[in-house]
Amino acid sequence: MTGATGTAGATAADGRHPNPAPLVRAAQRGDALALDELLGLLMPYVGRVCAPIALQDAPDAAQEAMIAIVRNLRQLKSPEALFGWARAIAAREAVRFASRRRPWPEAAPDRPDDHDPELAADIQDVLKRLPPDHRAILTLRHIEGLDEKSVSEILDLPLGTVRSRLFRARHGFRTVWGTGLR
Repeated sequence: MTGATGTAGATAADGRHPNPAPLVRAAQRGDALALDELLGLLMPYVGRVCAPIALQDAPDAAQEAMIAIVRNLRQLKSPEALFGWARAIAAREAVRFASRRRPWPEAAPDRPDDHDPELAADIQDVLKRLPPDHRAILTLRHIEGLDEKSVSEILDLPLGTVRSRLFRARHGFRTVWGTGLR
């Protein structure tokens, strides 16, 4: 489907996402069709970022993230950085929503893994037992594949804090994994 700017099929340099730059520029100029297409492109991505962090609050976190994205789209200086910018907003919203809820829920949304669905379910089960800040750090670092500096920028934390939380989160993950609660 080609949108208001005729960008369907264009691919970003990383090959994972369509090139959003023309849509972003058009939406920033007030093109409602471009904004609609851009939101359709972003919503699944934002949902995937929020799901492992906010668990059952993921839809609400994703909705709040999308609202923040729409409100602040004109402030995005580099349209090519859309997905990184959206990931940062989504991760912060997911942590905010997850931090409100205590104790943490008993069920986590499934994150499909074509290679080993049982392992993916076990990992999700362990992740859901961790505090939200640990889920966020592990999700961004190991599921999203970001380096520590990027995680630091997304969560707006000093690099040293990210490293210490990552250490504690990994330790907590190993502890839960080793107890046989999976």
